Amino acid sequence: VMMLESVIRFLADNIGNPLSTKKISDTMISNGRKINVRTVESYITGFMESYIVYQAKRYDIKGKQYLKTLEKYYMADIGLRNVMLNSRGGQDVGHILENVIYLELIRRGYEVYIGKVDQAEVDFVVKNMDGIKYIQAAATVRDEETLERELRPLKKINDHYPKCVMTLDMDPPGDYNGIRRFNALDYLVGRINF
Repeated sequence: VMMLESVIRFLADNIGNPLSTKKISDTMISNGRKINVRTVESYITGFMESYIVYQAKRYDIKGKQYLKTLEKYYMADIGLRNVMLNSRGGQDVGHILENVIYLELIRRGYEVYIGKVDQAEVDFVVKNMDGIKYIQAAATVRDEETLERELRPLKKINDHYPKCVMTLDMDPPGDYNGIRRFNALDYLVGRINF
């Protein structure tokens, strides 16, 4: 039971981070908890089958292929995550926002993947029968460096599917050569369509 709890806490503490079962196992072993990769895989499968955790697989945008490593995991319930992590749960606003957007995309019926373009990462590649969309999520992009970091992977994509950056900034929507920037809350409540 202690190992099971350790794995779910680790996943909860690392929402939105690329992870492998080997990395989880190695981290737990370095913390003095001996657990093998197969046990970690078994626990994660159980969490996913119980809808406690969702897994987003990686997708190579240029090569148009699915990748088998470094998936991301998202919690089905942010409140449960906060309880598991005690007071640390609400500290990482950017990853929490990413988790909330992921859940909303799933609710809206999209297939959701993590995009890889060269060495850069696109937070979400979403697909449905209408096509593909690319989404970056960030707590704020008011700093010019942060804005450029979020736009860089989207600029590397050479197709003409819609691209956007969702933030918590309460600024008017913006456009950067076809890449839209808008408030994530407006999207979540349906005031902005994307």
